[in-house]
Amino acid sequence: MTPVAIGLLALTLSLDSFVVALSRGAAHRDMPEKGQIGVALRMGAVFGLVEALTPLIGWAMGMAAAQYVQMVDHWIAFGLLSGVGLRMVLAARHQPQSPLRSATFAGLLIAALGTSVDAMAVGVSLAFVPVNIFVVAAAVGCFTAVLSGVGILCGRYLGQRIGPMAEAAGGVILICLGTVILVSHLTA
Repeated sequence: MTPVAIGLLALTLSLDSFVVALSRGAAHRDMPEKGQIGVALRMGAVFGLVEALTPLIGWAMGMAAAQYVQMVDHWIAFGLLSGVGLRMVLAARHQPQSPLRSATFAGLLIAALGTSVDAMAVGVSLAFVPVNIFVVAAAVGCFTAVLSGVGILCGRYLGQRIGPMAEAAGGVILICLGTVILVSHLTA
């Protein structure tokens, strides 16, 4: 995987967390700026860590199954990436789920786990592609931490206007990435 592809993948996987953070920031417009900075740092740290760990878990699961699915691994990668991408595009058509109401650690952890299911599925698909999973996981975690923090701070201004567009764009990027993997295997 090229650095550009890893960057696009990391950006795409962090968009769910960004949308949740935007929603939360919009829901708490009256929070003092100092309070928002603390919440942004906490949310970025929790979301970034969880989002970095889930592709590693998915990759390990995919590696365990790799020997059994070697002949169709490119189809699996295509199907998982396209499925996650399509789900993101369809979810963008609806209003975002209720924003995270609690900034407690448990509340942040639950929201982070909810937004990282996609990253685990992508991690499974990456087991079938020559990639350094640790570089991908680090990129995903960093992008997610930064975008979650920025989402909280921008939420009061951008709110629900940009969230669905960002999620739909991320879905399209994942579908394109899955297609590139499939085409490169079929034409090799």
